[in-house]
Amino acid sequence: MAGFNTAVTGLKSASSLLDVAGNNIANSSTVGFKSSRTEFGDIYATAVVGAGSSNTAGSGVTVTDIAQDFSGGTIEFTNSNLDLAINGSGFFQLDDGQGNITYTRAGAFELDKDGNIVSKNGKFLQGYGLDAQGNQLPIQNLSVTEKESPPKGTEQIDLSFNINSNSDAEDLSRVFNRTDPGSYSYSTTVGTFDSLGNEHSIRFYFAEQRPVREVYEFNGMGTVNNATPAIDFTAGGGQAMLSDFNLGDGTGVTPAADAADPDTLYFTQATDGSGNWVLTAASAEKLQQDGGDPRIAADTVYVDSAGTLNFEANAEYTGYGDYAVFDSSGDEVVNALTGNNTERDANEVQYLRLDNSLFTAGPDSNLLSSPVTMSIAGVSIEVTDTGEKTIDDVGEEIATYEQEILDSNPDIESVIYNANNNRLEITWKADAGDVDLADVNQTAQLFTPDGTEIAVEAFKGDNSYVGVYRAYAFLNDTEQLNIGKTPDPGAGGAGGANPSEVGPILISFNSTTGVLEEVNGERVAGNGQAPNITILGADPANPEDRILDSDIDQLAGIQLDITDSSQFASESIVKSQQQDGYTKGDLIGVSFAETGEMVASYSNGQRANLGLVAVATFENQDGLQPSGNTEWIATLASGNAIVNPPGTGLNGTLRSAALEQSNVDLSEELVKLIEGQRNFQANSKTLETLNTVTQAILQI
Repeated sequence: MAGFNTAVTGLKSASSLLDVAGNNIANSSTVGFKSSRTEFGDIYATAVVGAGSSNTAGSGVTVTDIAQDFSGGTIEFTNSNLDLAINGSGFFQLDDGQGNITYTRAGAFELDKDGNIVSKNGKFLQGYGLDAQGNQLPIQNLSVTEKESPPKGTEQIDLSFNINSNSDAEDLSRVFNRTDPGSYSYSTTVGTFDSLGNEHSIRFYFAEQRPVREVYEFNGMGTVNNATPAIDFTAGGGQAMLSDFNLGDGTGVTPAADAADPDTLYFTQATDGSGNWVLTAASAEKLQQDGGDPRIAADTVYVDSAGTLNFEANAEYTGYGDYAVFDSSGDEVVNALTGNNTERDANEVQYLRLDNSLFTAGPDSNLLSSPVTMSIAGVSIEVTDTGEKTIDDVGEEIATYEQEILDSNPDIESVIYNANNNRLEITWKADAGDVDLADVNQTAQLFTPDGTEIAVEAFKGDNSYVGVYRAYAFLNDTEQLNIGKTPDPGAGGAGGANPSEVGPILISFNSTTGVLEEVNGERVAGNGQAPNITILGADPANPEDRILDSDIDQLAGIQLDITDSSQFASESIVKSQQQDGYTKGDLIGVSFAETGEMVASYSNGQRANLGLVAVATFENQDGLQPSGNTEWIATLASGNAIVNPPGTGLNGTLRSAALEQSNVDLSEELVKLIEGQRNFQANSKTLETLNTVTQAILQI
């Protein structure tokens, strides 16, 4: 009777079902465990010749497969960054150190004594190493090898600030002094680090240019002779300066000679009868170009018959460097003016000289009897013959119109009569700049009784200082730094051994919009990006400011970017500030990104990518063979592992501080226990029945 064997196969299959369900239940709390299910197949014994299968009772049941369910389990978060879970397909790859590779979904990892990331049974987690540029290296044991972060000297400072445009530059002290808050408009400090990780600071000072012009007078420069009147640029080491000149009668000066000699400034006699020598038009232009000295106002340069050199500096360059002047013997000459005499107000002052020759004399030669007609900034004035008047009477009466003149033209600061030199003086506000003398609404007109206009004389106004600041930098608020100031002409010179020197640089803002417009002679780009300022000498550990790379030998310094700085009518503040240096740091933790990067965190706030977790997938993961410890090994049925970083291909993403729980459904497994018990009992009943039948047959 074949029924006995059939019943036995049923008992065995039911036992397998109970075993698989029991194993699932036993591992319901095992991290990364994948549940299994029992798959059955019927057994039929067939003959080549004989009755058909419809007449075959069958030989029982067999377990065809115990298949694993690789669906994802619930991801639960933990307190350890080394706990990893794959959210999607794929397996962690492990190496036991003997070349045996296994795969797991259980991501409970830890560090061993050598810094390797290992599973609970000591196998090494596999991943890609990363070089300094972040490029992937071959698969290897993932380990935390960098236990500290080396220091990095500051290389870049980003500083954005606003300087209050309402601050009055006229209130500033004449000479900048970092210990005198009254000598600068605003200051701020940025912390930095040297190449050894020592902390320092750079304090920046910004002093708005005052509405003044510096005035220079150099005596004993030589006497007038018959040589070509010229100032040679080349006497001071090839740098532009006012030096080594000979004065003559101008016979050697021609436009062609002037234009052909770029290293020489030529002079010609002034036409005003003063006996002074002034720059030719071509030389005045050369003075403002590269190789010259654009700080000097060319129209103020003259040499008198005694050999005294005079000139003024443009207002925007006040306090910006020194002027090297040498006599014909090569000896440097110092400015003869001292103290307050070294400056004059940048206001334009127009004046008309009043004297008896301009008017009809009265009974006394010191008295006038004719009317005076004039116009000041569009205001008509007539002084009539209300009695016999002196020149002073006329001047003082004109000055009584001051308020009316100021009301009609707010750019005028004052209208006074100077009795000391019989001069009517009209002073314009400094920010009006160079007033157009050809404009009747911007000047004064005085007519003699016969209608002849009297020429207006003027000290030219200069508003180039508007929105311009001198910027200074001091290391630890003690040592002044080189921030790119062009060397003063004649003092070593641009293009020489040192392209820059210690001193202030100029930054300027648009006087209408308040936005940053120019930095150290370079215009801000159309997109608002400011030129970088190179700070030298700010790293005491690297005093030569060299790039610390054996393959590179060049100056580096610190690059300062002041993009988005402004001069608005609001409080002076720092809008943003950051720098890229840091001190030495110790490892404080390791975490993982979703894309697999192993990121080390250090006590100095830095982070470093130390490696990249490898995730393996298979063409047929059902072909994997369980090997215990929630691990699998590849077989011919599964195919070779396809290894990639997380988030690529079929790989899932990585979750740090998380573990994938078992995917066992306890309710389903309890139902399977009932099914297995029922099947076992039923097959037992089959055996019991067959036994009864057999006993009955034996009793016949």
